[in-house]
Amino acid sequence: MIDDDAKADYARDGVCVLRGAFAPAWIETVAEGVRQALDAPGPHGERYGPAGAERFFGDLDMWTRLDPFRDFVMNSPAAEIAGRTMGSSTATFLYDQMLVKEPGSQQRTPWHQDQPYWAVSGFQVCSIWMPLDPVPREVSLEFVRGSHRWDQAFNPTHFADGTPYAGTGLPSLPDIEADRSAYDIVSWDLEPGDCVVFQAMLVHGAPANPSAGRRRVLSTRWLGDDARFWRRPGEIAVPTTLPDLEDGAPFSGPLHPTVWRREAG
Repeated sequence: MIDDDAKADYARDGVCVLRGAFAPAWIETVAEGVRQALDAPGPHGERYGPAGAERFFGDLDMWTRLDPFRDFVMNSPAAEIAGRTMGSSTATFLYDQMLVKEPGSQQRTPWHQDQPYWAVSGFQVCSIWMPLDPVPREVSLEFVRGSHRWDQAFNPTHFADGTPYAGTGLPSLPDIEADRSAYDIVSWDLEPGDCVVFQAMLVHGAPANPSAGRRRVLSTRWLGDDARFWRRPGEIAVPTTLPDLEDGAPFSGPLHPTVWRREAG
């Protein structure tokens, strides 16, 4: 499932695509969870974009209240995929996030890095982006290849209204969309069961969804051996409940279980 080419892509580019990584039963499990979450959004559920726009909906930490997501986090191949792709001996769970773009949505996912949103330091930090529907390349997640090696973190913005996070002291991300040809941008056609694994400092974003199909996605976020809690300056989005940890401590506890460990030998 995770061959040497995929590991090399991840190390060099910050992203790799894995075909058929999740069996249909896992796609069905997560689809049921998404249905439940849309019917009864949690405290972090949020519609992105202006009032009256076609729906682009997100929610966080569904695994803490909905069994299908918890089953996926604890029992699917996701943790092992994350750990082996990162080259880590462990995979500790950070949080889950669902993103649903209904047909006709004109709302982009803005270009951003993930890790500046989080109270996390370290390089072995990744996301697994897993679609539940066929995703044509023109509406798929896009990545600036190699940007995980840029020597700069950029200020996050709120997806809902585009306002910058307060008090971080970080510069704004360059306007990538205005000068796309200046960057090495890559994306893929994806089918249910495929996933994209990417490093948390990689710059990425996604187009609107003007096509006829839904785009339901589950992102799970994973921490490897070198990841640590760090209460960075300014506004922080994740963890939604800050753990009782000192800066520099590894994540632990019921909200951040170590789900996978490489077997000795």
